[in-house]
Amino acid sequence: MVEEVQKHSVHTLVFRSLKRTHDMFVADNGKPVPLDEESHKRKMAIKLRNEYGPVLHMPTSKENLKEKVPQNASDSYGHKQYPANQGQEVEYLVTGTHPYPPGPGVALTADTKIQRMPSESAAQSLAVALPASQARADANRPVPAGGEYRHPGAPDRVQPAGAVVIEGSNAKNSALMAKKAPTMPKPQWHPPWKLYRVISGHLGWVRCIAVEPGNQWFVTGSADRTIKIWDLASGKLKLSLTGHISTVRGVIVSTRSPYLFSCGEDKQVKCWDLEYNKVIRHYHGHLSAVYGLDLHPTIDVLVTCSRDSTARIWDVRTKASVHTLSGHTNAVATVRCQAAEPQIITGSHDTTIRLWDLVAGKTRVTLTNHKKSVRAVVLHPRHYTFASGSPDNIKQWKFPDGSFIQNLSGHNAIINTLTVNSDGVLVSGADNGTMHLWDWRTGYNFQRVHAAVQPGSLDSESGIFACAFDQSESRLLTAEADKTIKVYKEDDTATEETHPVSWKPEIIKRKRF
Repeated sequence: MVEEVQKHSVHTLVFRSLKRTHDMFVADNGKPVPLDEESHKRKMAIKLRNEYGPVLHMPTSKENLKEKVPQNASDSYGHKQYPANQGQEVEYLVTGTHPYPPGPGVALTADTKIQRMPSESAAQSLAVALPASQARADANRPVPAGGEYRHPGAPDRVQPAGAVVIEGSNAKNSALMAKKAPTMPKPQWHPPWKLYRVISGHLGWVRCIAVEPGNQWFVTGSADRTIKIWDLASGKLKLSLTGHISTVRGVIVSTRSPYLFSCGEDKQVKCWDLEYNKVIRHYHGHLSAVYGLDLHPTIDVLVTCSRDSTARIWDVRTKASVHTLSGHTNAVATVRCQAAEPQIITGSHDTTIRLWDLVAGKTRVTLTNHKKSVRAVVLHPRHYTFASGSPDNIKQWKFPDGSFIQNLSGHNAIINTLTVNSDGVLVSGADNGTMHLWDWRTGYNFQRVHAAVQPGSLDSESGIFACAFDQSESRLLTAEADKTIKVYKEDDTATEETHPVSWKPEIIKRKRF
């Protein structure tokens, strides 16, 4: 019986290997090399112990075959066998770490289709075949909870990422409990703004607007090629300036001198002396329409941006072009200056925002989060932050590196202008004539305005090109496509009870792009 079993067992392989080893001592003429019997037995015993010891400890690879192993069984060389459990019943299983099927060449049967718990003797037999260090590590590893069997030598099961383990009554205090998603804090209440005056006088789209530092008058530029100065209190026209030969796209009044600066689609940048109401300087250099300009708050520097994909830095007094800021790949639509670094910020139709080093004339940071043209940028008057407007989103950023703060979503239109006051009211004006008012800190949209167009205008001429707060921040002025300037002020009768904040602690959805 033993002979038949060994015919299919690993022991047969051992015998054949030892036979080949014995043949190595036979000379080419077929006569054995003289070798004393003791030396031969010693060599075979060493080879058996070193190379085939672990194999001899493995059970025979015959499925569902049970047999009593003789205690003193020996191989054909007379060496003693080393069964794993002498005198005990051994369940012979094809070993392996995966039960489907448990070994190569073994068909799936009713027994092998289901992963069975191996008997204690089979598990011990398999452990003997492992290296000593691995077997020791498996022996010292704690048993998995729930009676789950893990094959010796198999890696530990890794807890899935994000899984939460809560045990016992200490679940509330467990450090592994899932954190709650962040919610938007309750926004600050702001009174709504209402339209109280419409000023007409321009013969074309009103493209730009600026309020003078003394808060007595404001200035507008239009597609009718004129610059008009209006009394802020009464809304009456005070002065018209002519000189541009195309649409006036930008105006700004200096806080350091009695100068007004303007730019237009005629590629010209002009400096007006308001004491004589005449042009005293021209700044030549742009190769295409000039879309915007801004003055540095502390030094006599003017910055302009153009459709020629550049921004230029000018010395106000000498008219010299200090730097040409190159890097954008499409028209530069807006530019802003500040005293702190970075001192210049530009937004472009190439969808990027660039923060510039004024001294070196080079880009410090390029922000590529927007997916569409950036036509508006505004700096917060108190915080070290700024916002940018694009048809995809209004985004808030933190200086000096342009770290992203949050998205202000909901104004689904081409945003032409942004402005903000020190109370944290952000205003966005769009090409379709809508104006949204936001709480700067939380991004809550507390009011939406769509004013009627001037009588006689088409509904399609409902567009806001520019907006600005006056110096007292009590009035909001908008420059529109229906050739009017609209003036808004806060509703003095509104309270938190009459105009409550319709806010819910919704989960914040902050996107990176």
